[in-house]
Amino acid sequence: MTDTTELPRAMTIARLNDQLRQTGTGGSIVITDTLRKVSRFNASALAAALASYDGFDADNDPHGERDFGDLTLFGEDLLFKIDYYDKDLTFGSDDPANPDVTQRVLTVMLACDW
Repeated sequence: MTDTTELPRAMTIARLNDQLRQTGTGGSIVITDTLRKVSRFNASALAAALASYDGFDADNDPHGERDFGDLTLFGEDLLFKIDYYDKDLTFGSDDPANPDVTQRVLTVMLACDW
């Protein structure tokens, strides 16, 4: 395994974001109530779609941190966003590249909720 201190900052953040999105570990995942109320909503299908998401491009990922994406699932347009908080979830993280001081929160919502 590569020591993340050798990686560029954006790549370190991207790898930590990928870990949360792909495995559900390294942070929390929040699903909005409006998405949960979609008639065809299926948590397992959502987890699989997030894990396999590879639609990052210059428009939705200009900083290379893989912290935002858009997809269509359950017949709905969805968005996800990863935010970085301190460990108490009170303030923004001082260093999103450092998992020891950062709590990641991935929020998934209907695009119309944005």
